[in-house]
Amino acid sequence: MDPVTLTTDRLLLRTVGPQDTDAVYDACQDPDIQRWTTIPSPYLREHAQSFTEQMAPYGWADGSMFTFGVFLHSGDLAGMLGITMRALGMAEIGFWAAKQHRSRGYVTEAALTACRWAFTQAALDRIEWRAEVGNHASRAVAERAGFTIEGTLRSATNNKGVRRDTWVGSLLPSDLGLPSTAPYLPAP
Repeated sequence: MDPVTLTTDRLLLRTVGPQDTDAVYDACQDPDIQRWTTIPSPYLREHAQSFTEQMAPYGWADGSMFTFGVFLHSGDLAGMLGITMRALGMAEIGFWAAKQHRSRGYVTEAALTACRWAFTQAALDRIEWRAEVGNHASRAVAERAGFTIEGTLRSATNNKGVRRDTWVGSLLPSDLGLPSTAPYLPAP
């Protein structure tokens, strides 16, 4: 799939490339991003370069991962968001916010925009959100974006060699007033 660009009144969501390597590297020096995500730690410039020059473009090319840099209209990198395919019609969303741009609703706005796109253009019927138990900032974004928290998965995340419990939630097209691509029969 060719990369797409999405816009809101405040944000530009676009794929990242070599021109964004330094901004990604700088943002990922934040100890909170390294603590709560599965990015390498320490995060080296070569990790950012591999992400922006290989991982993100290849994910779009083969339809396995749709990566959006979350940019303010000024051009500043406010965060990162990825929708990774997990099964037919199902994907997982992940995101982080650059430290100086937290608590402004940018990632929530980006998540809603990207999920609407995924439901209407990428034929998804379920997007899962997962975060390590205790990552209250990520959970708050997910809840504000409309995700239903479904529970805790024991030992579901391996973060830097340590197994950790994980919160899981989901967003369905119907949660946003959108049709599904396949019928959904909820349990009674």
